[in-house]
Amino acid sequence: MRHPGEVAVQRRAGVRAEDHGSSRTRPEIPDVAAEFLRGQRLLVAGAADDLGRVWAGLLTGPAGFAAPQDDRTIVVSALPAEPDPLHGLFTAERDIGLLAIEPHTRRRMRVNGTAVQAGDSLVVWTEQVYSNCPKYIQTREPTSVPGTPAGLGRGTALTDRHVAWIEEADTFFIATRAEGLGADVSHRGGNPGFVQVTGPGSLVFPDYTGNSMYMTLGNLELDPAAGLLFVDWARGETLQLTGRARVEWGEQRVVRFDVDEYAHLAGTVSAGWTAPGYHRFNPAVEPARAGG
Repeated sequence: MRHPGEVAVQRRAGVRAEDHGSSRTRPEIPDVAAEFLRGQRLLVAGAADDLGRVWAGLLTGPAGFAAPQDDRTIVVSALPAEPDPLHGLFTAERDIGLLAIEPHTRRRMRVNGTAVQAGDSLVVWTEQVYSNCPKYIQTREPTSVPGTPAGLGRGTALTDRHVAWIEEADTFFIATRAEGLGADVSHRGGNPGFVQVTGPGSLVFPDYTGNSMYMTLGNLELDPAAGLLFVDWARGETLQLTGRARVEWGEQRVVRFDVDEYAHLAGTVSAGWTAPGYHRFNPAVEPARAGG
């Protein structure tokens, strides 16, 4: 199915919609993708809550916790932790975007579909399964296991620590959705400083050249709701932001994001990772353009 938001963005970017985007994905899980999933210990999940706010969060477990059951079904032996805004959302079936990412090999794949809670697991039925290139992924490996998830605060105003965390980040994840077209979550990476806080509750980041699928921007074309996820790899903490995003077109395309709410969690990911190996194609960081 052609995604009207993707088509609009691709036309503006000068890309043939027939060659890229949702229409080029497949619902089945290829054998190579199933094998990759079975080896993963970390998934990023994205979904909208009952108010239409979009959140991105982590699911973690030992290798094998994400297990394909057949060519359209995955059982994830984990649920969003209680402090996570995604907690409890899947008691009824809803759209989900999943990203399986292996930082030390720079391999990643995305799975979009629907999911529902079954006991202590999440059952995912796939609609789109596809891999992405290794661009802008920083290599790092965990040196410990995740702790016990705990909430460290929720609010609407970013703290000084949050601002420093965001501006020092080399990686984050973005979840989007479009009514009737599903949810998606993707990776964004660059050199530290590529995300800049431009005011109270607002930030901007570049949209670097990628695979021209424009699945994130295509969803934003139809619905500005988005969720960002930042990871403090040293402390094992996560910062989840929900808000609204808009694309600004220029010589360097950028995305501006306004924060509506944040959730700060501890124990959601390993506290301790090897030093990052920056991707050789990371562009130099440029000052943010002035804008509202």
